[in-house]
Parts: sequence; structure tokens; C-alpha cells
Amino acid sequence: MKKFYSTAILCTLVTLLHAKEGMWIPSLLGAVYDDMQAYGLKLTQEDLYSVNHSSVKDAIVLFGGGCTAEIVSNEGLLFTNHHCGFDYVQFHTTLQHDYLKDGFWAMNHTEELVCNGLSVVFIVRMDDVTDRMRKGIAPGMAQKDVDAILTANRKLIEEEYKTNNPGLGLQLKAFNYGNQYFAMVTKTYNDVRLVGAPPSAVGKFGGDTDNWVWPRHTGDFSVFRIYANKDNEPAGYSKDNVPFKPAHFLPISMDGAHEGDFSMVYGFPGRTDHLLTSYAVDYVMNKSNPMRIGMRDKTIAIMAERMRSSDALRIKYAAKQSDVANAWKKWKGQQIGLTNFRALDQKKKFEADFSAGTKTKDFASYGKVLQKLDSLYKLMEPHAIAREAFVEYVYYGPELFNFAYKFNDLVNNYDTLQAKGKLQSTIDVLKADARLFYKDFDLDTEIAIYEALTPLYRSAQTIRNMSGINDKPELLPVFDDSDLNMIVAGKSIFQDSTLLIAMLNSFGKKSVKKIRNDYFYSNAVDMFNNYNKVTVPRYRELQSQIDYYMQQYTEATALMFPGDSWADANSTLRISFGKVEGSEPRDGEVYKYYTTSDGILEKYYTQNPDFELNPRLIELFQKKSYGAYADNGELRICYTGSNHTTGGNSGSPALNGKGELTGINFDRSWESTMSDITYNPEICRNIMVDVRYVLWVIDVYAGAGYLLNEMTLVRK
Repeated sequence: MKKFYSTAILCTLVTLLHAKEGMWIPSLLGAVYDDMQAYGLKLTQEDLYSVNHSSVKDAIVLFGGGCTAEIVSNEGLLFTNHHCGFDYVQFHTTLQHDYLKDGFWAMNHTEELVCNGLSVVFIVRMDDVTDRMRKGIAPGMAQKDVDAILTANRKLIEEEYKTNNPGLGLQLKAFNYGNQYFAMVTKTYNDVRLVGAPPSAVGKFGGDTDNWVWPRHTGDFSVFRIYANKDNEPAGYSKDNVPFKPAHFLPISMDGAHEGDFSMVYGFPGRTDHLLTSYAVDYVMNKSNPMRIGMRDKTIAIMAERMRSSDALRIKYAAKQSDVANAWKKWKGQQIGLTNFRALDQKKKFEADFSAGTKTKDFASYGKVLQKLDSLYKLMEPHAIAREAFVEYVYYGPELFNFAYKFNDLVNNYDTLQAKGKLQSTIDVLKADARLFYKDFDLDTEIAIYEALTPLYRSAQTIRNMSGINDKPELLPVFDDSDLNMIVAGKSIFQDSTLLIAMLNSFGKKSVKKIRNDYFYSNAVDMFNNYNKVTVPRYRELQSQIDYYMQQYTEATALMFPGDSWADANSTLRISFGKVEGSEPRDGEVYKYYTTSDGILEKYYTQNPDFELNPRLIELFQKKSYGAYADNGELRICYTGSNHTTGGNSGSPALNGKGELTGINFDRSWESTMSDITYNPEICRNIMVDVRYVLWVIDVYAGAGYLLNEMTLVRK
């Protein structure tokens, strides 16, 4: 009895520890629901996810395609992160109305700002269609036959869903490399308006210095509103649209989150890779991350120096610098975490156990899976490097190549567009794109980034060419001073918005020739053509083969090592849960689970420009003017929990056991960034801004307390 009792306790502890890890599909919570209750959840599974009545899922939206937001009022009011709404704040910012520096607050509905291109997506329901997708697939079937069956089955399912769900969208996604499939029925609203954003001294407090680290004091939030037509249905922007009426909105806890409390993050995590083999992890740690970090090191340093030189450049490059720096610092932290916690060794040990298992009769058919994956990753490496270098250079480096390539359709199809009567509309779109592009463009900054990154890009592409592959390389012409001289001497039509717009206003056949011979356009065409026709096809071909064997590998591991398992994040709706708690990430370091406004002042006094404050904030903090938002005389700013999160969880609601909003998820600690690949429950912590600080900024600092009248504020 004593032995059985000890074993039972051990199993329970292991289950609870494991339950912290994972991003769980809301419609399949049965496997972990008991654990969630043990942690402190008071809601039923139907409360969390239901198709037949309103539930918490109806208050969660995919925001802008890459973040999460939550509805907090019966008038469609949304909370998300400041960095998620940053592009829209920056778009409306001018030297006369510096919303980045000063913040923005609409004091009524008519002052809310239209955000063209911004949408939010609701999940209507999630259907498991695994059996239908894999119907006809037999063990040992060749990859080409599996692919053909999946393609045919997908087409049938998509046609059925579109017929039976008019006006709704569909996302049909694979989970666990195709061991499971879900059809997500969606509803998209396209009229979303900016209601409020704090000044950068709140929303970006800490800047790159504090990004991905703890302790944190960032008020990373912004406020938007969904609009609908008079029937509460999606509609494009119209002055006649009205605030959206949600099926559910989140009540807000005024009691906050305290150590040991249940904590749940509900949102759209972007991507994790916890199922990767050691071959893939080795590539990430020793090839991919070092290359991408090195390229962004250069870009960030140049942008930072230029932005410090003038307010105009600060505004132009604020959103760009933020986009480039976010992943850059994450990759740096990920490198540290993966190295310190010997992720590669862990993977190799697991694979050794797996290989031993395949020597038994039950799993002998999986015996060559790891060997196949090893060979494929060796073949993939040069193509993956070429692909990632292209992305870093073209999308996060010098901007004129990517912009010039937008003219490809006009140049190549001029006669066809003219014959179809589409020439002028195509030119009008390009003029609109040009106005947006040059609004935030600076030639001197462009030249500096071009000069710094081109040798790195060429070097990365050379790796592929030296691997014995006879493909045409995606190389720029040899980089030398003449290239820079050509740019500086004004030889490109794309370096000057006035010249470009003037040409578009009187566009003709001669203009086509001028663009075709332009330095940036001609090189952009070469790079994109080689990327799209050489690198991408070969990369996808190899990735498809890797996925084929990874499907078998993950299938085998689930059978060989049974227990609760979760599917890697893939931008679908998920729940993670844990506790509000601090951590001890390194020897001698103990992190408290929350920070206060006192820490904001302490950082401000260091005179680091990332910790700048404005006079009003300093005065309010010094006077401790916390209003109704204090907790034992403190204004709490951020707190940490053991929720498993990743990119895409930015803006996700942090909920207590009753489903009340206690915070807004926005980051992880630096040592936690490894959790995309390997998760350590003792170390990994997500970071949330305390919702009471959000309300304090809205009410006390900004004077927009009228917004709180829409919300349901709850106290014990």
C-alpha cells in the first residue's frame, strides 16, 4: 500500500507539472480539464468553448493576422498590445500630432480613427476532420500517393464547408504534421478603429533594453473598437456602421492576480516546434539563428543611430525598428536558453530512446524514420540558409528592392493591362503604395543599411553555391563602391518620390523601359525570380518530404510514449494554463512575480533613453496618485505566470479561474524564449501587464475614464 500510495502521488505531481506545458485546443480540453480544475479553474468546459451558446471563445479574436485581442465591453471595445496596434498608431502620427510620443485618446466615438486594412477574426467553431482528411491513407503508402489523397480530400471538405456556411470563412489546418486536422469556421470584421494608445513612455517603456526580460514595467496595451452594420454583421468602413455587439465580453477583475492564483492565457499562438528532431535544433542553434541575428545587428544599429538624430526619422522608423528588433532579441535569448538547458542533448537522448523502441516488434516499421530525417535535413540546409537570408535582406534590410518589385506586373503586362482597361487602376494603386512607402522612407538610412547588409546576404547565398548545387544563385551584382555611387548620383527613379509620382502621372511605353533598366527594379526581379523559381520550390519539396517522415515520427512517439500530448502552435485558437508565480532563472537570482510603479521611477533615474518619462507620469508616480487601482498602496505594473506562450499570444487575455480579465499577455522572460522548442516549467515565464495599470492609464493619466463605463469591473 505504501509503495502504491507513493507511486500515485508521483504520477499526480508529474501530471500537474506536465499540465503547465502545452497549448491546448479549446474544443478538446477533456484530457487536461481535471488538471485545470486542480490549478483553480472554476468554469466548465462549455463556459470556455461552446458552439451552442456564448462562451469565453466568443470574446477572443485574431487581431490583424498576427496578434490576439479580447472584447471587454458590450460595444465591441478591444484590448490588445501596444506593439500589436503600433503600425496603426504610427500611421496616424505626424510631427503636428505625435501620437507615438504623446499617445492618442478618442473622447467619443466620432474621434476614433479608421484603420484601413485592419481586421479581426472570430472562431465560430472548430471541427475535427481528421478521419475525413486521412480517409484512404494506409500505413507504408508512398508520399506522392498520400499527398494526392490529402489534396483530393481537402478539396471535398472545403467545398462542403463553403456551401454550408455562406458568408463565413474556413481555415483547414494540419496539426502534428498531419496526424490531426481541424476545420475552423471563421467570421471576419473589417471595420476596426483606434480608440486609444498610451504614449511610448508607457507602451514602449524599456524599449530594446527591457524587451524579452524581467523585471518589466511596460504598459504594453492599446484600445480598439469593432464596428458592424445595423444587423451586427461584418461590413466595410462606413459612417453608418455601429459598435459591434458581442456574444460575450470579458469582465475585468479589480482584485488583480496574486501568487499561486490560477492563470489562463486564451489566444492564437503563432508557432512552436517542440516536436523537432535534434537535426533541426542543431540547424537553428548553429546556422539559422547566428546568421539572422548577425544581419539584424547591422540594421538595428543603423536605425537606432539615425532615429536619435531627428524626430522626423524617429517617427519614420519607429514601427520598422520595432518589427526588426523584436525577433532579433528573441533569437538571442533563445540561443542562451537552448544552450544553458542543453536542448540538443535532450533531443538526442529522446531519439536514442526512440531508436531503442523501434527495435521492438511493435515499432519496427518506424526504424528508418530518424535516418531519413537526418539525410533530408542535410540536403535542406543550404536551401534553408538561402531562403532565410533572402527574407532577412529583402523584407528586413534595404527597402527599395521589395518596393521596386511591386512594379513587376505593370512592366511585364503593360499591353495586356491597357487592352483590358486596367492600366490606370494599376497605376493608381502603385501611386497609393508609393505615397505610403515614401512617407516613412529616408534615402541616407537606406544607403547605410544597403552597404552593411549586402556583403552578408551575398555570403549567405554563397553557402548554397558551394554545396555542389548548380542552381543560379540569388546574388546581387558584385558589391562595390560603384553601386553606392549609382544610388547617390540619383540614377534610380525609386530613390525620389517626386520623380516617381511624376512618371506615374504620365506613364507610357518609355516609362516601362526606364523602370525595366532601373538598378533596384532589375536586381529585385533577379532576386525574386531566383528565390521563387529555385529556392522556394526546392525548399518546399524537401520540407514536404520532412513533413512526411515527421508525421510518422510524431505518430510513433505518441504510441511509444503514451500520455497527454499537445499539438504545436499553428496560429489557431489555444488555451494554456498555469499559476501566477515568479522564478529563479539563474543561481542566486530570485524574481518576484510582479513589479510596481516604483520600479519605473528607478529605471527613469538611470537616464537610459529607453526609460524616458513625461512630466505628468513622473508627477503622478511621485505623488502615488493611484486612484482606485492600487493594491496595498502599490500600483502594480506587470506580473509573470507559468503559462506556455509564444508569438501570436501577444495581446491575449490573462484570465483568473472565474474567467475575469486580470492582465494582457505581451512577452516572455529572456530565458523563456527557448520554450518554442523546449519548455522548462521551473524557468519559463510569460509576462503580462496588470489590467489595473491599463485602467489607471486610461482613467487617471489619460482622462478617458468614460471608457470604463462600458466595462464590467468586478471586485470580490
